[in-house]
Amino acid sequence: MRKSSVIGRRSLLFTFFALILILIIGHRSSVIGSDEIRSRSLVVVDATTEKILYAKNPHLKHPPASTAKLMTAIIVLEHTDLNDTVIISAKASQAAPHKAGFREGYKITIEKLLYAALVGSANDAAVALSEAVAGSEGRFVRLMNKKAKEIGAKNTKFINASGLPGSGQYTTAFDLAKIMSCALSYHKLNEIIGTRVTEISTENGDSIFLKNTNRLLWIDENLVGGKTGYTRSARHCFVCAAERGNDTVVVALLGTPSREGLWKETQILINRGFEVIKNNEEPFIYTKGGHDVKGKQRPPNKIKREQKIIKK
Repeated sequence: MRKSSVIGRRSLLFTFFALILILIIGHRSSVIGSDEIRSRSLVVVDATTEKILYAKNPHLKHPPASTAKLMTAIIVLEHTDLNDTVIISAKASQAAPHKAGFREGYKITIEKLLYAALVGSANDAAVALSEAVAGSEGRFVRLMNKKAKEIGAKNTKFINASGLPGSGQYTTAFDLAKIMSCALSYHKLNEIIGTRVTEISTENGDSIFLKNTNRLLWIDENLVGGKTGYTRSARHCFVCAAERGNDTVVVALLGTPSREGLWKETQILINRGFEVIKNNEEPFIYTKGGHDVKGKQRPPNKIKREQKIIKK
């Protein structure tokens, strides 16, 4: 009896410590090391429920760089026909620094300009599209900001159609995820952002080869598509969507130090998002400086970690 009693106690102790170990491992799986994630802000969202699955400084205002072209494309699809022909203006032809090479007077369709803007991230295409819709880039920007408010991207403001740096232009990882979710509702945008390479031609007979700036299209078969961005002030930015079975996650990153880091962090976050959905885990959200999820100021370098869902 004594022997069986001792064995019973040992069994209970073993079970107890095993449960503790499982809980510890489970908690650690929710946390991605700071050496793995160096982006200034990021968010992973369940595209179906709009629930945040993982986030770091999700409401930190940050330059959008060329991810702004997603909103440009949304406005274009809402106000024009894909087969409409655009004549490239002098202003559009001079857009810099990254452009497809459209010359003043070139004639090209809206659809082909969208491919140039989203696949090749061409600034001349973005300006041409804005002028085709609203007559001027300034008037077009008002449509972009109006749409941002309509979809709940309340901490976003655009000053141009391309995402080139300028005073007063910003978004957040949370807002950028909302913009991507909105873009996913357009079949044509899904098609374009998922295109690896293509060739477009103007009505003047010139052909332009485009290779997608999104390298993950060649790496992750679950990737629906995305939009990259880079300026010196914004660093590397990216927003994308990925599907596994019936689940879709949207990942947005702003201010990643390097391009290689951008791809690595995105893949980590995509996998993390699907793990949270699969295991029905609580979201993991933390802030460092900036503002926490309720918008309250935090002391610099103080990290607050919260196991809760951001209220919309």
